[in-house]
Amino acid sequence: MPATDVTALTEAIRRSWPRTPSEKARPYVGKFFDQVRIGKRIMAKVEGNHGLYTVSVEAKGASLASACSCYIGKDGGCHHCHALAITFLNHVDSFKEIQRKRLESIRTLADLQAYLRGITLESLLMKLKTQGVTQKAFAEGIGMNPRHLAAIKASELRHHDFHELGATKLACLWVLEHGVNAE
Repeated sequence: MPATDVTALTEAIRRSWPRTPSEKARPYVGKFFDQVRIGKRIMAKVEGNHGLYTVSVEAKGASLASACSCYIGKDGGCHHCHALAITFLNHVDSFKEIQRKRLESIRTLADLQAYLRGITLESLLMKLKTQGVTQKAFAEGIGMNPRHLAAIKASELRHHDFHELGATKLACLWVLEHGVNAE
C-alpha cells in the first residue's frame, strides 16, 4: 500500500475515533484475523458475541466509511469497527496488502477472484450507468428482480454477501465489455 494510502487512512481514523477504545471495543483490539488492506480500505474478521463478523474501514476523501456484519454495524461505527481502526493504528504492518487487479491482467481464476474481491457491485453498476444502463434495466436484462439486485448491492456493503454476488459482478463485466445498451 503506498504511503499516501496509509497516511490518508491513518488521518481519517484519528479524526473519526478516539485513540482510546471504548469499553465495548477494547476486548476486540488486536483480536482480528485475515487482516487485509486494499488501497485505503482495511478488512478483517473477528469472533463476536453472535458469531464471526467481517469488519471494514475505508478512507473516502477526508471522511471515513465503515461496515460490520454484526447486527448493529450495517452503517458502520460499531465497536468492532472502532476496534479494527485501533488495531490498524497499533499494527499497520499486520495487514496483508492486496494489490488491486486490473481487468486486463486477469489470466487465471485466482486473478478473477482477486479482481472481484477488490471491486464492489455498486461501482460496477455505476460504470454501467455511465454507459446508459440503469440498475433496473440491468437487473431485468439478466432476469433478476430489481429489488433483489438492490438487496445484493446493499448487503455486500454490510458484508452479508449473497451467493450470487460473484455471478452478478461477472454479468456486469460482460455487459460492460460487450457495450450492451439498455434498448
